[in-house]
Amino acid sequence: MTLHPAFELVRDEKINEINSQAQLYRHRKTGAEVLSLVNDDENKVFGITFKTPPEDSTGIAHILEHSVLCGSRKYPVKKPFVELLKGSMHTFLNAMTFPDKTAYPVASANLKDFYNLVDVYLDAVFFPLLTEDTFAQEGWHYELENLDAPLVYKGVVFNEMKGVYSNPDSVMQTLVQRSLYPDTIYGNSSGGDPKDIPALSYEQFRAFHTKYYHPSNARVVFAGDDDAAKRLEILDNVFSQFEAAPVDADIKLQPRWNAPRQIKGTYAGTIDAEKRRDGMVSVNWMIDPPSGREETLSHGLLSYLLAGNSAAPLRKKLTESGLGEGMIGGGISTWLRQPSAGFGLKGIDPADAEKVEKLVLDTLAELVETGFSPEQREAAINTFEFHLREQNTGSQPRGMSYMFTALGSWLHGGDPLGPLSFETALAALKEKAGQGHFEAEIRRLFLENTHRLTTGIEADPEQGARDTKAEADKLAAVRAGMDDAALKDAIVQTERLKALQEEVDKPEDLAKIPTLTLADLDREIRTVPTEEGDIGGARLMYHDLPTLGIVYLDLGFDLHVLDKELLPYLPLFGRALLQTGTSKEDFVSLTQRIGRSTGGIAQHRSLATKLDGSGTAAWFFLSGKAVPAKVGEMLDIMGDVLLDARLDNRERFRQMALEEKAGFEARVIPSGNSLVDTRLKSGLTEAGWIAEQLGGISYLEFLRSLVKQIDSDWASVEATLRQIRDILVNKKRMVVNVTADDALWTEIRPGLEAFVSGLPAADRADVDWSVSLHPHWEGLTIPGQVNYVGKGANLKALGHDLSAASSVVLRYLNTTYMWDKVRVQGGAYGGSSRFDLSSGNFAFLSYRDPNLLRTLDVYDGAAKALRAGIGDTDLTRSVIGVVGDLDRPEFVDSKGYSAMWRILTGTTDAIRQQRRNEILNTSRADFAALADALEAVAAEGHVVVLGGEAAIVAANDQRQSKLKISKVL
Repeated sequence: MTLHPAFELVRDEKINEINSQAQLYRHRKTGAEVLSLVNDDENKVFGITFKTPPEDSTGIAHILEHSVLCGSRKYPVKKPFVELLKGSMHTFLNAMTFPDKTAYPVASANLKDFYNLVDVYLDAVFFPLLTEDTFAQEGWHYELENLDAPLVYKGVVFNEMKGVYSNPDSVMQTLVQRSLYPDTIYGNSSGGDPKDIPALSYEQFRAFHTKYYHPSNARVVFAGDDDAAKRLEILDNVFSQFEAAPVDADIKLQPRWNAPRQIKGTYAGTIDAEKRRDGMVSVNWMIDPPSGREETLSHGLLSYLLAGNSAAPLRKKLTESGLGEGMIGGGISTWLRQPSAGFGLKGIDPADAEKVEKLVLDTLAELVETGFSPEQREAAINTFEFHLREQNTGSQPRGMSYMFTALGSWLHGGDPLGPLSFETALAALKEKAGQGHFEAEIRRLFLENTHRLTTGIEADPEQGARDTKAEADKLAAVRAGMDDAALKDAIVQTERLKALQEEVDKPEDLAKIPTLTLADLDREIRTVPTEEGDIGGARLMYHDLPTLGIVYLDLGFDLHVLDKELLPYLPLFGRALLQTGTSKEDFVSLTQRIGRSTGGIAQHRSLATKLDGSGTAAWFFLSGKAVPAKVGEMLDIMGDVLLDARLDNRERFRQMALEEKAGFEARVIPSGNSLVDTRLKSGLTEAGWIAEQLGGISYLEFLRSLVKQIDSDWASVEATLRQIRDILVNKKRMVVNVTADDALWTEIRPGLEAFVSGLPAADRADVDWSVSLHPHWEGLTIPGQVNYVGKGANLKALGHDLSAASSVVLRYLNTTYMWDKVRVQGGAYGGSSRFDLSSGNFAFLSYRDPNLLRTLDVYDGAAKALRAGIGDTDLTRSVIGVVGDLDRPEFVDSKGYSAMWRILTGTTDAIRQQRRNEILNTSRADFAALADALEAVAAEGHVVVLGGEAAIVAANDQRQSKLKISKVL
């Protein structure tokens, strides 16, 4: 029976796999479809999605996604989205454009806050203001400062996509998609090609919204423990304002090719003078839409079997071939109506492209003949099943995962409920697995599939300059065609837009944005049960939490016993433990054993300045998860990898080093702000310096030299790896962290104690990590048209000892001044400030920024902006937003790990409560205190910029800056 007369109940089913009652509704008046998932998840999710097929590459869907969140009928302020960022307890708040759809999901564990988010988002998508000024700001516009200045393009999306097209991996992905589906909307760039974006008109922009943003074209998902009837009431209040308007938004199918094709392209990059390693190549296929859940699961399992880990046969063949430095692709992607698949290599000599193609095809043909071993199939199925049942979606709310899973079929007229279950499909696949199913699928999907595309790209050192010149010439031609009146009008329009961007929203309009009050917030911190003790001679922390029959185990080893010169080896040392094999089994067998017996074993490192300022908490972790019956096997595996890993496996280690280097180089441009942040802080504190050695530009330099050393002096590298193991694996400098319920803990404790007792023990003191810290003034160059601009300092060293209330001040600064000046007015994709209370490190950062000096001026004006004062509403909202971050729901394994890490850093519950009190009691005096500190940053902070060489040289010349220029890519 329907819960609301305006909706027809189409289906009502219990889906045990996600512990949800799934109800599919259709709005009688408009035809809008609603999937209502009723379960006990406090992290409530709402998402509305529209089919938005782009007809060209002007980025119309992407620009609209940005723009609808810039003011609406009910909330006529410039940035309701930012007001929510400022003052909501959201656990997710964003929007995203895909090649065929645009999605607007929100989530919150607070019911009142959740309804507020839903209300603002529904008004935003259906009744946006969409002014011409918003289109200019978020999309593109001409900017002309004065009659003597050059005409330039500005716009948030325009500049965002310049950053995307500066990334070789993105260039490759775009070329593959557009070439694999040339006769469909997938042949266009939904994000927008910077060369095409300026062709988009405001009229086209408005018409696109009118056509596609309608309830008749909507798919809505609710998931969580909120009231199911209330969901429909909220929706009908909006939908009933519309009449039915069938929308032709179906995604046409790409006609199949009769023969494979090839395509080549270039990206703006440099060429290695010693050996060409600037190319990428991948072999790609278009695949028919899956017929149901079983086929979808089959695609995922086959992808994992082929390339899901370092021991998977196709990945292994590619990485061991010596043809490249790292794999790209990795399997079947089901995001599009017609899925695609791809496998290839990056870091190749472009002359070897045909060799890579042949290797991919030959390996697939060989697997059809030889088949997968029982061990391979068992490991893949167990790993897949474990993750399906665990439902650990990391930082993403589970309901969002359900939403996108359902949309894959639902968006194209298929069943939204079927993809959410898996028991029947998985049982059928298990039955078929040993009967040649996956081998037959390789033949059907790949070897007999003539819709195949081999795509290659290589670096072109001149492309960046050509693209810059082409844009300048295009703008010059536009300017030449403008008479004096047109030029003056362009100046007036530029000034008008800037004036509008500077305007402050009316208080009465801002008050319309729904918000919580301080009374809605919990005054007390949330705690995690923790029992500390000893086990087998090591330090123990145990957390009694409901884990649905899974044991989570973290083995931590204190890094302070290692000389600081050894620290850069740790990322690869950790990989070597799990990916080189042991004296008893090669790494393929070891990987399969991990897959068969556990839910996964992983390694990582954690760093933080201790709360008392006494130094750095620095630990290496080996973490695993398993059901109780398999915990003994998991411990055996952990013991084998810790004590018996094949650290003498030169070829395997060399492959990992090349993969690590290639992966890091691929992350430089998309993660430029994080690298700038790490570089800034490496000159401020010990923890910052270590982070740079383990994951910053210094680490990239280390990897490049290590690759050469492996070839020239392997004996020294092997000796270093053995030295790290001999020193690090020591139960006297170890922590054992267990998260499980009491019954599981009682069952597995004896075996864990016996395991720990058998580990090496030695009395080792901390070694000297003292380093000479020097602030960086650097310009790090990349072949791109955007910059990542950072400025920072250590506030404690400058004499400023702030409270936790500073996080509230920064929330306000980031969502007002920084958003307005760096993003809205400056055209960067993002700008923010970060502060770590424990270390005192502070940094301003920008992302995909067309500016450099202008952004630094914005940073230096931040103190003045804070001194301008804050209203009561903004203060309250900023407090709420910070408390929302503190109270963000965690999955059970994260709760246990976070509790342990707080202890290791000295963050007691008493200190956490004190900080919460400081946040809840934030006052204007805290704004003044941070303003004082930011004045010191403006005067004494240091600067790191990652960006184009021309921009950095120009900045040095213009300001006589002292940025030391060095090349990164």
